[in-house]
Amino acid sequence: MQTDIEIAREATMKPILEIGEKLGIPGEHLVPYGHSKAKLALDYVDSLRERPDGKLVLVTAMSPTPAGEGKTTVAIGLTDAMNRLGHNSAVCLREPSLGPCFGLKGGAAGGGYAQVVPMEDINLHFTGDMHAIGAAHNLLAAMIDNYIHWSNELRLDLRRVTWRRVVDINDRQLRQVVTGIGGPANGFPMEGGFDITVASEVMAIFCLSRNLQDLQERLGRIVIGYTRDLAPVTAAQVKAPGAMTALLRDALAPNLVQTLENNPAFIHGGPFANIAHGCNSIIATETALKLSDYVVTEAGFGADLGAEKFFNIKCRKSGLSPDAVVIVATVRALKMHGGVPRGELDREDVAALERGLENLGRHIRNTGQYGVPLTVAINHFSNDTQAEVDAIRAYVEERGVKAHVCTHWAEGGAGAGDLAQAVVDLTAGGHAQFRTLYDDAMSLWEKTRTVARSVYGADDIDADKKIRDQFEQFEQAGYGHFPVCMAKTQYSFSTDPALMGAPSNHRVTVRELALAAGAEFLVVICGDIMRMPGLPRVPAANSICVNEQGQIEGLF
Repeated sequence: MQTDIEIAREATMKPILEIGEKLGIPGEHLVPYGHSKAKLALDYVDSLRERPDGKLVLVTAMSPTPAGEGKTTVAIGLTDAMNRLGHNSAVCLREPSLGPCFGLKGGAAGGGYAQVVPMEDINLHFTGDMHAIGAAHNLLAAMIDNYIHWSNELRLDLRRVTWRRVVDINDRQLRQVVTGIGGPANGFPMEGGFDITVASEVMAIFCLSRNLQDLQERLGRIVIGYTRDLAPVTAAQVKAPGAMTALLRDALAPNLVQTLENNPAFIHGGPFANIAHGCNSIIATETALKLSDYVVTEAGFGADLGAEKFFNIKCRKSGLSPDAVVIVATVRALKMHGGVPRGELDREDVAALERGLENLGRHIRNTGQYGVPLTVAINHFSNDTQAEVDAIRAYVEERGVKAHVCTHWAEGGAGAGDLAQAVVDLTAGGHAQFRTLYDDAMSLWEKTRTVARSVYGADDIDADKKIRDQFEQFEQAGYGHFPVCMAKTQYSFSTDPALMGAPSNHRVTVRELALAAGAEFLVVICGDIMRMPGLPRVPAANSICVNEQGQIEGLF
């Protein structure tokens, strides 16, 4: 059986100008990065504003497991299938982070015959967007330190500088550091640390900005620390947003690539959903909607994280209104949620699968709260049995939902035809009545509690007095209308990654709050989640190399 990378290398890619032509994009408005990648000129993107929108379809999933769910693969396969049905369709995805590529799971460009290409480029440096975001973030850190070194007229309290640095590699050694050691010429000693780039507020701002002006204004509103009197100090006050925007100017233009079946794919922005808001950029999604009849997009991890933030942050901030939702499930993952060890997943076990179905059931119930019609995609593996597939279908049909077996990994778009037709039918029905989970006017504490209760199945949230006081302080400072961005383990509805299925009667402990004033949300950090992951005992990087032919091996 061919590997993903072997399949990708055998792909017959069309020149990127031809992919643009499928969407009606004149060649002069594409900025090629070689023959297979391009950015859309921002002035052209702005010229599309008055065009009507196509239909928007969100692909989300049950809670992830080491067995894999294939959400990105389903999004790509569905897009190819819809084009096979004669519908002008595009897929919008996030850019992969180098952290997972070299850490736990390898690349993130789909798999089998449902991939976006050029796979190696997309998974590594791509068009440089991730590097630009990291550079802009760290430029602000350098300008803060420089401001303190030379004048500090605002009397920024060195103990209350909240702006950390970032790097797009899993590096636990950098979580907490001390900078400025070595005497007056090296600045003032300060405690700091690094987050992974995808957790940067600059990344969130990048993905939520509508244009360069909006980007620059949001960057200026970043709160970088506080004075001794607890007055906030912003990036604008240290004169940073202009230079940061200059670094991000080219990156803000959306990227166009293609699927293995030569259909358009927009890949732009890359926040994680377990520590950030987990959606590709608004500018890429809106551009695709102006150029396509159908746009398939994906939100990170399970529906309790990615979909919740897609609805309550991305759609709230952009005005986007989704027309349909696809929830991805696999027999293997359901059996893991039912208690089957990873090494025994190839054996039929309908009883375990039925126990695990409570996880899928909660995601179906949760997603129904947003008023958008939905369907289930069963991402098929060769060891799945008919009895197991039938059990999933029966379970979801009892809940008023249809399930469709998808074999796109092995067959490309041809393997997702039933799902594609179901999505077309759902969107044609006009039944979507999208609504967010909570109103802007609800307090930050109550927003957090609403997500914990309504989405996670928790009894309540817990926080010590310091955190409760911070909630109140952010309210009084004028941030009470912000949505909350929950940072939590992706493996469970609870904050315990080992608690699988659909746990109830648990409580969500809020450990920390982080204000993202430019992105306009409050990050609520729960349990033991880290904004700088560490590498596993055996990282994926151990198996990555360049062979004698100059080809990269081990990325998948």
